[in-house]
Amino acid sequence: MATLTVPRESRTSGRPGVAPRRPGGRRFELTPYLFLLPGMALFCVIVAYPLGRSLQISFYDWAVVPTQVSRFIGFDNYVRGLQDSQFWLSLANVGVYLVITVPGQVVIGMLIAVLLDSKLPGRTLFRVLFYLPVVTSWVVVALLFKYLFTTDGGAINWVLHDTLHLVDHNIAWLQGRWTGLMAVSILGIWKGVGWAMVIFLAALSGVSADLKEAAALDGANAWHRFLNVSLPAIRKTLLFVVVLLIIGGFNVFISVLLMTNGGPAGGTEVPLTYMYKQAFGFLDFGYASALSFLLAIAIAVVSFVQFRLFREDSGERR
Repeated sequence: MATLTVPRESRTSGRPGVAPRRPGGRRFELTPYLFLLPGMALFCVIVAYPLGRSLQISFYDWAVVPTQVSRFIGFDNYVRGLQDSQFWLSLANVGVYLVITVPGQVVIGMLIAVLLDSKLPGRTLFRVLFYLPVVTSWVVVALLFKYLFTTDGGAINWVLHDTLHLVDHNIAWLQGRWTGLMAVSILGIWKGVGWAMVIFLAALSGVSADLKEAAALDGANAWHRFLNVSLPAIRKTLLFVVVLLIIGGFNVFISVLLMTNGGPAGGTEVPLTYMYKQAFGFLDFGYASALSFLLAIAIAVVSFVQFRLFREDSGERR
């Protein structure tokens, strides 16, 4: 029986959402764009418009009262931010927070992940227990830690002073700059270790068991197997975790606001609490918007430097 050969272009030209191929050109696929349309619409409404509006406000002496006229002042808000010592202090404070919390979360999260990646009895239960702080409310745990670090009647001072007698007086944890930052950082580590652990666990599960067995047969102990086999295999995951933790660290807000409120005298202020007070305390929305873009530039620069350093360290230099 004779068969009829149908040209390829003729078979596809009748499919819905597929335009016929133009002679000498690429076929235009409409269907993927239709699937992207709802997401792009939400992105424009929820992200792009507020971002553009905030950028516009940052160039104005913004008037909150609708009947007043906002005055265009150009880059004055940005210049003011760069000359604001309190803003630089808030950046220094968030730098201290990053130096404490990022290594703390990475090291502790990695250690727990390595332990739970082995054949440990009850490891599923431990995974759940270590992940529980991640899903708890920031407001609840911030108020809980505020109670723990309260000067009179706080659990930490009760242990150090009344029980172990390691100090001769109660420590005013939340009334000092460095002790306040330490308290906030301890909360940040406690809250984020579970997230880092889950990411590292997923990465470690993809490391080849054959390589580990080969290293063990060569006499490598557990530490050397981790250092020479597992760690190089999860290097990109480590970069991913570090970058996200640093970005998240720049956005620390609720814990500082509820535990110290930026005190004493702005000593524990971080960029987001400072912006919040400028916007909703002094109703200076133009200045607060400019500060937000200065912070975004700082985060972008730090992230770019991290990617460059990790790329050069891993031999991916172009």
